Amino acid sequence: MLRERKSAAPPTPLPPPPRTLTERTVDWSVRHPVRAITGWLALVGAAVLAGMLVPGGGAPANDPGEAGTARRAIEAQGSYEPVQENVLVRSAVPDAPPAADDPAVRAAVDDLLGTLTGTPDQPVSAVYSPFGPDGADRVATDGRAVLVTFEVNGDIDQREARWTAATAAVAEVAARHPDVRLAQAGDRSLTRAVDQGVKSDFAVAHHISLPLTLVILLAVFGSLVAAAVPLLLTLTAVVGTLSLLQVVDHWLPINSVVAPMVLLIGMAVGVDYCLFYLRRQREERAAGRTVREALRITAGTSGRVVVVSGLTVMLCLGGLLLTGIGAFTGAAVGTVLVVGATMLASVTALPAVLAVLGDRVDRARLPWLGRRRTAARPSRFWSTVATAVVRRPLVGGGLGVLLLAVLAAPALHLHPQDAAVVDSLPRSVPTVDAAIRMHEEFPGAATPARVVVWSGAADPVGDRPDVAEALAALRARVAADRAGLAGPVTVAEVDRAVVVRVPLAGTGTDPASNRALRQLRDEVLPATLGQVDGIRYAVMGRTAFAYDFTERMTGRAPLVVGAVLLLAFVLLALTFRGLVVPLVSIALNLLSLGAAYGVLTWAFQDGHLAGPLGFTPYGGVVGWLPLFMFVLLFGLSMDYHLFVLSRVRERWAAGAAPRRAIVDGVARSAGVVTSAATIMVAVFAVFLTLSAVEYKMLGFGMAVAVFLDATVVRGVLLPAALALCGERAWGRRRPTTGETVGAAAGS
Repeated sequence: MLRERKSAAPPTPLPPPPRTLTERTVDWSVRHPVRAITGWLALVGAAVLAGMLVPGGGAPANDPGEAGTARRAIEAQGSYEPVQENVLVRSAVPDAPPAADDPAVRAAVDDLLGTLTGTPDQPVSAVYSPFGPDGADRVATDGRAVLVTFEVNGDIDQREARWTAATAAVAEVAARHPDVRLAQAGDRSLTRAVDQGVKSDFAVAHHISLPLTLVILLAVFGSLVAAAVPLLLTLTAVVGTLSLLQVVDHWLPINSVVAPMVLLIGMAVGVDYCLFYLRRQREERAAGRTVREALRITAGTSGRVVVVSGLTVMLCLGGLLLTGIGAFTGAAVGTVLVVGATMLASVTALPAVLAVLGDRVDRARLPWLGRRRTAARPSRFWSTVATAVVRRPLVGGGLGVLLLAVLAAPALHLHPQDAAVVDSLPRSVPTVDAAIRMHEEFPGAATPARVVVWSGAADPVGDRPDVAEALAALRARVAADRAGLAGPVTVAEVDRAVVVRVPLAGTGTDPASNRALRQLRDEVLPATLGQVDGIRYAVMGRTAFAYDFTERMTGRAPLVVGAVLLLAFVLLALTFRGLVVPLVSIALNLLSLGAAYGVLTWAFQDGHLAGPLGFTPYGGVVGWLPLFMFVLLFGLSMDYHLFVLSRVRERWAAGAAPRRAIVDGVARSAGVVTSAATIMVAVFAVFLTLSAVEYKMLGFGMAVAVFLDATVVRGVLLPAALALCGERAWGRRRPTTGETVGAAAGS
């Protein structure tokens, strides 16, 4: 018995008492679990109440460039810009005569004009007929279709009610003329289609991501209670964040795409953080620790990983604020808030819940999942891979770099280009189908450029004779140009300003549309309105916004990238107390990011996965996506780097040789990293089921990048790089094992 005691390995020394803020916070939560849980729920409840009770409307959008200038000029007026809608009218009968000579088409147009203008509560403020004195531009070049345009005026509530009435009138006319097709598309109908698409996507993301995450967590833990804990904590963080965004929206513009991003990114990050914590706590319990001892060790290891990882993600996402673009600002604020909330929940409410549950966290086990799952058993597969790599790091690392370089090659011809509404949403949406048909006959009519003309004078600019002459000259220039600019042109007065709508060639965001926009801005307007003294003008609209957005983003991208790289380097250098590990981590992140760009370009811009993923290629990658993916992935990929590196350093600080520490660290972290990556890939893959092509691109790119990080980078490139660096990666070895938990980020 005495000999057995002598041969038994001494237990791993416990870490010193809590010293860091993270450890002190966790220790307090474990000792006062009811207060910690109640405090977290009270915080979430306060956020929900604030979102419901804080008064105020949404902040105006901060569009970049000239489009932003035009929008601010319109918003400064005392009245609202009228909503303009178009109705494409053509015969549904094969071999019908030209529309202008077709009695059925003329009857439908007359009925539509009479219905829109003849009701007691006239819903429209202006109607433009293709058969009037100025209707030549409203007859298609081939004569097979005509265009009816109407405007809806009034404040927000009035315009909505009047637009609804006018849209119903169009539907009634279409029903009365079955031999004629009427297709409506314009300002409000396209915006409504986008809004409904976002709401539908949010519902789909919600209904798919939650059950999918729960299934994966059940497979990971084998226990209903253990799986429910991270899911419920993450949901509370997401609910609190979405409520806070309703308050933030009073001061910063939060557009409709932020909510789905907050939900899916919050689910991916929050579950990952809880998973890191739960698996390490389980490992310590399997090693014989008490519940409190296990939580104390977890606080100094996985708890620090969560905090450092969360701070890295938040700092990286904060780089988007440097763009000065309202859409990026809202996305950055939303994602920073949800990452911060999940990080806070992971080091406060989660330890308290685990302290209350104790071993009951493994209750309600699913028998068909077999044996108890813990993280105590190293992965044989990844141990074998890491062993082979550290023996020949140049060969293994070289093959890994070659693979990522091949995947990244298509990114050399990546073309940032925002998707027009007709490219973003599927054609099964009736308004999108109408806009596509309209574009074929009247390019740019559904989404024209809007030239805003204003002055600082008290009198309306539209009353000035010289402005009227300039507008007539502008109409003449557009009528004479059938390449880039194409009629019909409409003019509307908005308080003291004037809005001129000029259709542009192309789909709205393609190179043809951009050329037409530059022609309008640089040639046509200076030659007409530019000759009038005392006025200002600027061009807005979907094409102008996308063009100015891309220009601003391209110009600010080096600043954002430089800031993110610097912040990540400084944070990692402070965490690991050296320069080698930060440089290696940043280089590997850039490699995996380049590979994700390449696969994204191949799949979407080149259209190789258009059929399986259900989208129409339009020759580019959404303009905001590369920069957004950079800051988000650079932060998220640090999850795995920090977890693996901290386990390697822990083994090295305990006295293991560098290569042995690498193999052990990779093998011991494999279960957590694989489970976390599976959840994150699955959550981002939910984006592929959504309707908008922007979401599909984001989900596909993020899923590919996370998969590469968790396999090629984690299993091959990182061990190879650390093996080549040797002792230089970690600096001076500390003599005591008591610092293993306190070293750097922990594990």
